[in-house]
Amino acid sequence: MRQPLPKPLKKFEKTYPEVWQAFSQLGEKCHESGGPLDEKTRRLVKLALAIGTRHEGAVHSAVRQALQAGLGRAEMMHVAILAITTAGWPAAFAAMTWIEETLQANRSKSTR
Repeated sequence: MRQPLPKPLKKFEKTYPEVWQAFSQLGEKCHESGGPLDEKTRRLVKLALAIGTRHEGAVHSAVRQALQAGLGRAEMMHVAILAITTAGWPAAFAAMTWIEETLQANRSKSTR
């Protein structure tokens, strides 16, 4: 089940529907490119890339998608821990807080 887009993305989609459609299709094609990685591994890689580039929104998105793929907190936090020696403590710790924020928001939505 696909979660609704965050409000800023909904606004972008409404304002620039052709750009959003092309971007979404590119994302789908890249994700389903027929490579050897399974769904859960692809989601962990996407999370790692988001952490490494310090993109808060991408981390939130990667966590939401990882949850949909059946990944849990421990797996996602392990990725953030691995980032400490690669991306650095500030990037890794920021990602840990973003992961926790997204998990908390997801728990709040599921209890409504």
